[in-house]
Amino acid sequence: MAGAAPPPKPEELQPHPVKDQLPNVSYCITSPPPWPEAILLGFQHYLVMLGTTVLIPTSLVTQMGGGNEEKAKMIQTLLFVAGINTFFQTLFGTRLPAVIGGSYTFVPTTISIILASRYSDIVNPQERFERIMRGTQGALIVASTLQIVVGFSGLWRNVVRFLSPLSAVPLVALSGFGLYELGFPVLAKCVEIGLPEIIILLVFSQYIPHVMKGEKPIFDRFAVIFSVTVVWIYAHLLTVGGAYKNVPHTTQDTCRTDRAGIISGAPWIRIPYPFQWGAPTFDAGEAFATMAASFVALVESTGAFIAVSRYASATPLPPSVLSRGVGWQGVGILLSGIFGTGNGSSVSVENAGLLALTRVGSRRVVQISAGFMIFFSILGKFGAVFASIPAPIIAALYCLFFAYVGSAGLSFLQFCNLNSFRTKFILGVSIFMGFSIPQYFNEYTAFKNYGPVHTHARWFNDMINVPFSSKAFVAGSLAVFLDATLHKKDSQTRKDTGMHWWDRFSSFKTDTRSEEFYSLPFNLNKFFPSV
Repeated sequence: MAGAAPPPKPEELQPHPVKDQLPNVSYCITSPPPWPEAILLGFQHYLVMLGTTVLIPTSLVTQMGGGNEEKAKMIQTLLFVAGINTFFQTLFGTRLPAVIGGSYTFVPTTISIILASRYSDIVNPQERFERIMRGTQGALIVASTLQIVVGFSGLWRNVVRFLSPLSAVPLVALSGFGLYELGFPVLAKCVEIGLPEIIILLVFSQYIPHVMKGEKPIFDRFAVIFSVTVVWIYAHLLTVGGAYKNVPHTTQDTCRTDRAGIISGAPWIRIPYPFQWGAPTFDAGEAFATMAASFVALVESTGAFIAVSRYASATPLPPSVLSRGVGWQGVGILLSGIFGTGNGSSVSVENAGLLALTRVGSRRVVQISAGFMIFFSILGKFGAVFASIPAPIIAALYCLFFAYVGSAGLSFLQFCNLNSFRTKFILGVSIFMGFSIPQYFNEYTAFKNYGPVHTHARWFNDMINVPFSSKAFVAGSLAVFLDATLHKKDSQTRKDTGMHWWDRFSSFKTDTRSEEFYSLPFNLNKFFPSV
């Protein structure tokens, strides 16, 4: 036929080559950007992690009996501890550029402590707040032992060795996609500022760099700072201009820039200190429930760590390094209990997504952001200004960042054989059930105000309801179980799951690049060797 296209050359029909390190990253884990750029990028990470840091205390403090002053103190403490934990994790833990912040996984167990009968007869709200806070401290201190023991003993290292690229897909993908409830549903609470934020962020990060091809990628790298500044000013103008005078209180709370109450409640300078709310109190049931939440956070953090290693252009995490990181995360939960944050800690998924947006996976940048967290937690009023950014603006950022983390999970499909029925079954069932089971648990809880498991022991209910409400936990656990038990482990099955690609990363010493990315500073590897 005349005018037909010439047949493609054989090399054009080849699939994309498999990459164990993500290419096209501007600065990888060990290569820091210039100082001015690194400081701005660190501040951007600080801005992004503020969302969770503010949303968790905002939802908890009023239930605990506290006011704006207590909320400001709790946010400051969370920030302070997050800064210390992030610094420890980047220096002695996995050494990945991972921010360790507050975790939504611990919120249900904290609410159970709030509802405990021993606090119901306290009339003074200030006293009630402090007594509940001391109860959460005791639960967190006990629960931290789980991750400390599982991590530093090397037990988690042996569990993670069962993880193949195939079972990593549902775990990592749902660590991001599973947080969809914090994206558009929160953005839509104030569409007039949420939608402009997501559109401007999209334009700055994806479209402008292709139109204006400069030497330095300024717009996409600092898209968060540009877009948040523009929309925040716009939201403030709407507030001052009286746009929300005659709207319901719920709309005012989410849209107005002066409703957070954090700036008025925050002191000028205050250093959070251990046991600031008083001596912790211990309850066996609450400690067990928080331990279950700690285990769920451990699984979710494993998925987030894998995503961070991908976007930092590092090689896949050796199991011993991941286990070391989990141990330090346990130390983080211990510090949360000692300082009294009212909440445990885990890897910040949104900051993992920011690594992808900026294409900067530098460790130094995240260490600078830890400095910002500590600095602004001490200078209360200044920190409170940034912490009063309306939630719909933060939710708009989440729409992109959680999507990036989810797609990091999908990227491991490149190692798997997608023409295998076994692969399709494990992928399909684990991802579907990972969405479906938590949906049932969450819907049931929203409708009846208690979970499907409903006995007189609230701590036992939490031990069952909390794990099954986590999408990443359900999908990841199911994928690992199916991958380990379905069919015999012959060489073809190993190839189908992509395990032959990860074999050389199963030990610290089998790949030379592990030393470059994950070895401890100050020659500590001599005393604490990774295996």
